[in-house]
Amino acid sequence: MKGKAGVVVGLAVGYVLGSRAGRERYDQIKTQWLKVWNTAPVQKQVGKATEFAKTAALSLPSTLWDSAVKVTKAASSKNTPGQKLDAAIKASEDSVSDVEKAAKTSAKAAKSSVKAAKDATDEALDGAQGLGGA
Repeated sequence: MKGKAGVVVGLAVGYVLGSRAGRERYDQIKTQWLKVWNTAPVQKQVGKATEFAKTAALSLPSTLWDSAVKVTKAASSKNTPGQKLDAAIKASEDSVSDVEKAAKTSAKAAKSSVKAAKDATDEALDGAQGLGGA
């Protein structure tokens, strides 16, 4: 119950403060944000993040698929059941490192992309403030 009351109070305070600032201030903030968002450094980082997302979205699933195919092939070989199991286990163990490597690479690239986007946004915000903006 306390959580619900807190949300209601928070919404009420936000509404009152927002109402006092008025539509004019909202439009002013929105205009400044759009100026920052549309700057070349920010859009450059947005483009990089978009390209990364496309690459990462294809990279990890393909690694997972390749790994699943290896395990399936090993399990369906013409050997004894024990040999099939051993081959499937070995293939899955080998695949774990491939999947782990792809996941780490994707995570590292994502962190790098986020940091670059944050830096570009901060730089653009600093420039906007220097121009008498936000």
